[in-house]
Amino acid sequence: MSLLGSIVSKILHPFGGGSAEAAPSSTGGSSNPASTATTGSSTSGAAPAAAGGQVDVEQVLNDMAAKNPQTLNWRTSIVDLMKLLNLDSSLQARKQLADELHYTGDKDDSASMNIWLHKQVIKKLEENGGKVPADLKD
Repeated sequence: MSLLGSIVSKILHPFGGGSAEAAPSSTGGSSNPASTATTGSSTSGAAPAAAGGQVDVEQVLNDMAAKNPQTLNWRTSIVDLMKLLNLDSSLQARKQLADELHYTGDKDDSASMNIWLHKQVIKKLEENGGKVPADLKD
């Protein structure tokens, strides 16, 4: 599975409820297995869903962060987001993610690349049925 696929899958399908695609869903999210999740507490064993059956990305990540011993700023850092998901966050892994997302900038300028990667990952989460907080959208 691609890095992007792993990210999307761990957030939108944390219990293996479906396979995540790196491309936007053409079904508008109606076939999203997480759409049957309850809007209540995440202790129900299902991914938290927002109104309309979307997975609440912010709630899922905040719940994961609360259980993580490290203080990770997933809202602004691609490195911290990847760490929160127990994925390799090394520069090499981020360059691989940049390739998957067709980054055209200078990969040696890791600060610019990281900002771009974070925005793209958030965008892909939304395209694949996630409810993304307004302050994280471009």
